[in-house]
Amino acid sequence: MRLTRVGLAVLAVVGLLMVGASIQAQGTATPKELGGAYTFKQGGWTYVHLEGTPHEIGFQHGYLLKDEIEDNLQVYRVEAEHMYHSNWAFFREAGKTVLWPKVEPEYRAELQGIVDGMRARGAGSNGAEGSVDLWDIMALNGEEEIADYYLPMVNAKEHKVNPPQATAPGRCSALIATGSATKDGKIVIAHSNWSPYAEGERWTVAYDIVPEHGQRIMMDGTPGVITSQDDFGINASGLMITETTLPQTVGFDVKGIPEFVRSRKAMQYATSIAEYAAIMRKGNNGGYANSWLIGDRKTGEIGYLEMGFKHTPLTVKKDGYFVSANFPSDPLVMRDDTPGFDPKDMSSTMNARHVTAEAFVKKHYGKLDTALAEAYLSDHWDSFEKKVDADKRSLCGHEENSPEGEKAWGNPPYSPGGSVTGKVADADMAAKMSFIARAGHPCGEDFLAASFLAKHPEFGWEKPILHDMKAGPWTAFHAGEAAPKDDLVVAKR
Repeated sequence: MRLTRVGLAVLAVVGLLMVGASIQAQGTATPKELGGAYTFKQGGWTYVHLEGTPHEIGFQHGYLLKDEIEDNLQVYRVEAEHMYHSNWAFFREAGKTVLWPKVEPEYRAELQGIVDGMRARGAGSNGAEGSVDLWDIMALNGEEEIADYYLPMVNAKEHKVNPPQATAPGRCSALIATGSATKDGKIVIAHSNWSPYAEGERWTVAYDIVPEHGQRIMMDGTPGVITSQDDFGINASGLMITETTLPQTVGFDVKGIPEFVRSRKAMQYATSIAEYAAIMRKGNNGGYANSWLIGDRKTGEIGYLEMGFKHTPLTVKKDGYFVSANFPSDPLVMRDDTPGFDPKDMSSTMNARHVTAEAFVKKHYGKLDTALAEAYLSDHWDSFEKKVDADKRSLCGHEENSPEGEKAWGNPPYSPGGSVTGKVADADMAAKMSFIARAGHPCGEDFLAASFLAKHPEFGWEKPILHDMKAGPWTAFHAGEAAPKDDLVVAKR
């Protein structure tokens, strides 16, 4: 649904009037902290508007997405045992003792607000797991850095064999371009989240956040997490932000600031590429190391920030492009931060997608726009096999079709994972706090869990958490957007 600004304004007014009417009808049943918060479903996504103080934003988040958060937590509980040979108690303890001490008050209040909002909705009805508490929410927010950075460090100290999948993975494909590379000379940005399907099918929340302090944020995300975490977002100062994971990174500082805190703070408070880099660098704990692609629509500049543990180089330019597909670029980052990365292994998904990404941009140089950005994310070319093949090496990843697995990530053959969403935007859209997104594979293909599990019983342990992942349409989302009458959910919550 792509609407004019006038149409959006009308819908927003109608939506807010409906929210007010529903709250009035419910009387005291609706907590005051919900304020103007609301949520609705569209195009396979859950749109959530949050506003207010940190605790109010968290409360609204927890209240409106209580069921989705409980469901999301179950995914990571199951994965903790089967993928990381650990348990959820380890993740909770790490969240409490390692990450929480470095969470600043603003985000402590928001995290506690999520718990309070869930309890106001009656959280605790999830059977044997009991009530969701603060340490569950902390473990959920810090799961990326606990599983792939802190756990390997603990295993090394205790002389334990590290599980193959407890390794900094390679996730996502991305592009940012400006100047002579684009059709109108302005910034174009694109990103596909690449993750296990059990996680990715739930990574379909479009958050519109109006915080008490800092910039308004429009970002994608997953239930219960206060930052995008995959990452894709736009803020009101004109920054356009995304990333892909730096693979096989080593190093973790327990005294550092959690990555999920730094990435949320940078998206909320930065007004320039330099400010974004400064916030990410301060207190870098090495967790969830990423290559950040950042655009500033005010200046037309784009930046590439490689957030390794020892090195964090930033390159900024006003003309050209950056592509990213989980490969280190800086020689020092490659040598010291990603020592396991092999740039000569062209069968690896990281290197194969790098080749395809460069070829795509060069072919379409000077014409790049959001339509081509969608095509980029949907591409099925395998540069190693030199043919169209929706597999682990295509920009639109389909690891479930790959018989060899991905050894660099510890993924076995036919792993149910790959591209799970696509998002694109240009500078004009960013000025209106808007982006276009597709839930599911950017190419539009569906993943059907039952038929997959029948063919691959070795993944039977995922049956309780792995569902169909059906692709929705490319859908435009806007900050302040209100849903059609029948789609508003506040009255039903």
